[in-house]
Amino acid sequence: MDNVINDISKQYLEDFKLYLEIEKNFSPHTILAYHKDVSDFLSYLGSMNADRVQHKTIREYLASIQPHNYSKTTVSRKIAAIRTFYRYLYRERIVEANPADNIKSPRKNKSLPKFLTETEAMSIINAIETNTPAGFRNHTILEVLFVTGMRISELCHLKFENLNLEQNEITVFGKGGKERIVLISNRAKKYMLSYMEKIRPILCRKEHSEEDFVFVNNTGFMLQPKSVYNVIKDTAKKLKIQKKVSPHVFRHSFATKMLEKGADLRIVQELLGHASISNTQIYTHVSTERLKQAYTKAHPRAV
Repeated sequence: MDNVINDISKQYLEDFKLYLEIEKNFSPHTILAYHKDVSDFLSYLGSMNADRVQHKTIREYLASIQPHNYSKTTVSRKIAAIRTFYRYLYRERIVEANPADNIKSPRKNKSLPKFLTETEAMSIINAIETNTPAGFRNHTILEVLFVTGMRISELCHLKFENLNLEQNEITVFGKGGKERIVLISNRAKKYMLSYMEKIRPILCRKEHSEEDFVFVNNTGFMLQPKSVYNVIKDTAKKLKIQKKVSPHVFRHSFATKMLEKGADLRIVQELLGHASISNTQIYTHVSTERLKQAYTKAHPRAV
């Protein structure tokens, strides 16, 4: 893919990027990935304009990248990026039809999400000391993640206007800017109130600090997801928990726990902000698998 993108296609690409940023409100990570995927495809086209592409050309491109041995997830994303690109060109009346519409993504092997038991999750949370401003903030964050199931990016972008702690509610803006309400426990609320009243002012003592975001770093600016990931990973390592632990595993753990306790699948879907119920149903498989393991272990005639 060493070909140079022609000027017409290059302009389409830049306009597409703006469309993803402004109209679709995709995350920076998704925008970067889609831009790269479409850029690779346009490089493959070389002198051919993007608006001249037919279904066959896309099939040939996908065949040409097979030697790279990309994962099914990566190939699916590349197809989604190209499909979205041509959906945009169709909307702008640049093409008469979407040549990628009938391109099928490879069937992915759905693996069960990793999760923590309640004991493991609480051991990580309780292992974080609260005697420093950063420690208290980190402890509060994990309390909130475990009881709300929100994504770490959603938590880092929380603003004070999103909080309705009197009603134990937090308004979250998920993928594509979709709004939903998550619920917070009294315990987590207590930590949040203490953090906002006593700890955050210490972190924001610098002259230049951000006033809007609830969770800030040690210099008063919006906390980055990577920082939380490192805290969780390092704490789990110290506790010798034999699992790969991340903020998203806390989200998985929340969903699994809710279903184990009998929560309705649609309620869990709403709390997680899943567009499709099928994304939430995978957690029922986790719960069923745990039931099977418990049965096999406890029943004398199970094996």
